[in-house]
Amino acid sequence: QVTLDSYRIHHLVAIFSLVYVILKISKLIVKRNEWIRALETFPGPPKHWLFGHVREFKQDGNDMYKVVKWGESYPLAFQMWFGPFVSILNIHHPDYVKTILASTEPKDDLSYRFLIPWIGDGLLVSEGQKWFRHRRLLTPGFHYDVLKPYVKMMSDSAKTMLDKWETHSKSDESFELFEHVSLMTLDSIMKCAFSSNTNWLNNEHAVYELSDLVNVRFRTFPYHSEWIFQLSPHGYKYRKACNVAHSHTEEIIRKRKEALKDEKELGRIQAKRNLDFLDILLCARDEDQQGLSDEAIRAEVDTFMFEGHDTTASGISWTLYSLACNPEHQQICRDEVISALEGRDTMEWEDLSKIPYTTMCIKESLRLYPPVPGMSRKITKPMTFFDGRTVPEGCLVGTSIFGIHRNATVWENPNAFDPLRFLPKNSAKRSPHAFVPFSAGPRNCIGQNFAMNEMKVVVAQTLKRYHLTEDPMKKPKMIPRLVLRSLNGIHVKIKPVDLEP
Repeated sequence: QVTLDSYRIHHLVAIFSLVYVILKISKLIVKRNEWIRALETFPGPPKHWLFGHVREFKQDGNDMYKVVKWGESYPLAFQMWFGPFVSILNIHHPDYVKTILASTEPKDDLSYRFLIPWIGDGLLVSEGQKWFRHRRLLTPGFHYDVLKPYVKMMSDSAKTMLDKWETHSKSDESFELFEHVSLMTLDSIMKCAFSSNTNWLNNEHAVYELSDLVNVRFRTFPYHSEWIFQLSPHGYKYRKACNVAHSHTEEIIRKRKEALKDEKELGRIQAKRNLDFLDILLCARDEDQQGLSDEAIRAEVDTFMFEGHDTTASGISWTLYSLACNPEHQQICRDEVISALEGRDTMEWEDLSKIPYTTMCIKESLRLYPPVPGMSRKITKPMTFFDGRTVPEGCLVGTSIFGIHRNATVWENPNAFDPLRFLPKNSAKRSPHAFVPFSAGPRNCIGQNFAMNEMKVVVAQTLKRYHLTEDPMKKPKMIPRLVLRSLNGIHVKIKPVDLEP
């Protein structure tokens, strides 16, 4: 009798589970059909009924170009499907981008939610009044007076990296530079934003692994389920890497709180030393004299540690690669840097405005190789674009920064490296939304001046010291992770400038 009852219970559980799954799938199918109707004015490339466009992306270094190619057939915007139920409107023209970036619509709740266990609900992913309040409280952390002393620290971090490159300069072999640059930018952000000189190598590996695992999760449809991902080997690695990253963050905050326990006013702290990002976070107060919670502080520190080093590392690495491939522009930059530095080896604040050609080369590299190749919002109300087409509430709208920057209707000869595009007279002819490596509008990158300063410092000091050449046997294969990376690394050869023939 017991065995029979047990069998019946299991039988009922199985039936209820099956009914639940059928209802869930039925609901998804209804939603899918709604999105097909909603996006019918935005045709897109042919898709597989089950996989959507996922199998079109081979992860072989050509995926970015595929999106650009599709854009030639579907001007302004087109629909893309990830699996049978997730659709995104992919936009790749400045006039469309202007509409979405002028809004304060939140980031999507699909790919960005996979970041939250790592970076919390910080500026990157928060929304509404919380985002607005945090943005207002954090803005003083990027004021001119705060950024100015950072240049010396960026310069010191760059010099340490370039000293290590001497070994490579004595070899005829190329070497992979992204990892070196990434360690350097992490070192730099720890010194600048958190006044820390600790060795953060373990944290760098954790950040690298977390970035990769978020991308694996986005591409693997079953991993969109929280419990399936948590039970998977990738989920275990993700939790382990999160613990490493969070332990470093908590140690930084704990030590600073201890140091500031008797100081609550920024003016008194500034009288003793230069302010940093963490000082401003801990002392920030709104109009009601309320500060940020411990949880919010950790989220913003984790966000800035990721955003402030990984994106900048990508920008610097691809800029150095671009200059290695374009020796004539490299030499013009070098001559400009040598003139600006007047015999010195390291950059200072006043030098940042003395290298306009180098700055144009950095911008041109950011155009060709944007560190954040795309971003996505989930709109909370219907949105109508300039041509009259409308998308409904709940639609995921993806901005392909790579696609905009390589759009042949916007940029002449878009795949060529031509820094003169950024002469003021040429920039004035273009839409301000044709070049958006730091996004635009109210949710633009709060740290873009920090990033540009660091890129100028590192590129200038590198060119002052080394001559860069590409390795034609190891051309990078672009891959969109959380930032733009290369499947096979970014390889260059270097020689000391004073040994050039």
